[in-house]
Amino acid sequence: MNFVKNLLLQYKPFFIFLIKFFTLYAILSIGYKVYLNQFDAALLEVDTFTEIVGEQSKDVLVFLGKEAEVNANIYEPCINLIYKGKFVARIIEGCNAVSVMILFASFIFAFSAKWMKTILYILIGCFVIHLLNILRIALLAMALYNYPKYEHLLHGVIFPLVIYSVVFALWFLWLYKFFGYEKSDTKK
Repeated sequence: MNFVKNLLLQYKPFFIFLIKFFTLYAILSIGYKVYLNQFDAALLEVDTFTEIVGEQSKDVLVFLGKEAEVNANIYEPCINLIYKGKFVARIIEGCNAVSVMILFASFIFAFSAKWMKTILYILIGCFVIHLLNILRIALLAMALYNYPKYEHLLHGVIFPLVIYSVVFALWFLWLYKFFGYEKSDTKK
C-alpha cells in the first residue's frame, strides 16, 4: 500500500494532468455529441456549425475573387462546395475542426494556470484553429480544382499536417510562454 501511495505522490502532477485532460475532454465530447444528436442524419440534416464553416469557406473564396458556392447534398448529410462551377469537396461534420478544438482545449486546461488566462487562451486558440480551418478548406478547394489527382496527398497529408502543426505550436506557446513550464523547470 505504501508503494502505491509513494507512486501517487511521486507522479502527482502527471496524474493531475491526466485527470484534468480526460475530464474536460469527456465533458466537451459528450456535450458535442448531444449537440450533434439534435440533427437527423437520416433526413440529411447538417449541424449548424458545419454549415457555418461551409459558408465561411465559400466567403473566403469569394473574397479572393473566386467563383464559389455551397449547397446541401441530396444524398448524404454534408455541404457541397462548388468552385468555378465544379463540385470539388463535400464538407462533413468532421471538417468543422470542433474535435481538434476539443483536443486543444483539453490539453490547455490540463496545464491550466490562472483561470482567466486559461479560458482566454482557449478561446483565442479555438478562434485561430477555426480561421485556419476555413482557410484550409478554401485553399483545398482551389488545389483540388487544379490538381484533382493529388486529393489524397492534399486532403489526407498536407492540410492535416498544417493544422496539427499549428495546434502543436499553440500548445508549445502555452507551455513555454504563458504557463511558464520553462521557468518552473529551470528552478529545479
